[in-house]
Amino acid sequence: MIELKPLSKEDVIPFYSWLNDDDVIKYSMSLFQRLNSPEQIEHWFSSLFEEKNTYNIGIYLKNTQQLIGYAGISGISTLNKSGEYFIFIGDKNQWGKGIGTIVTQKVIAYGFEVLNLNRIMLTVSQPNIGGVKAYERAGFKIEGVLREACYREAAFHDKIVMSILQSEYEK
Repeated sequence: MIELKPLSKEDVIPFYSWLNDDDVIKYSMSLFQRLNSPEQIEHWFSSLFEEKNTYNIGIYLKNTQQLIGYAGISGISTLNKSGEYFIFIGDKNQWGKGIGTIVTQKVIAYGFEVLNLNRIMLTVSQPNIGGVKAYERAGFKIEGVLREACYREAAFHDKIVMSILQSEYEK
């Protein structure tokens, strides 16, 4: 169904429309709320290739090699053996097909088996019920709530903090 492989500089093109679609960026990182012009998006995308302590990977449809999003682990600390998981599926036609769960499982496996992390955490917007369910299916557990930590659609909502430990990871 999907294949994870490194992003290329040409992969920026679908981000131009994705990052200008309110539905797509609704629960994404705050930075995406401010990236509108092709120049801003290009600058952000180019910076992905220079990030240290981040594992970025493209999500491609296996049969067409079409990019549908990206995922990875940011803030990787070799001292603490930890990092923060993220996923962004920009192609709305691929939502609700279980791709988020598959990608999450693959990236977690990479984090524990290759990066030798002990803990991978994430935050997810409380209204993003599909995201919470996908993370729970992948083994994440709720640690707590950051109250009214996000402002979207003229309202505050909570962010849920979740994590998975290497000892909980099932290969």
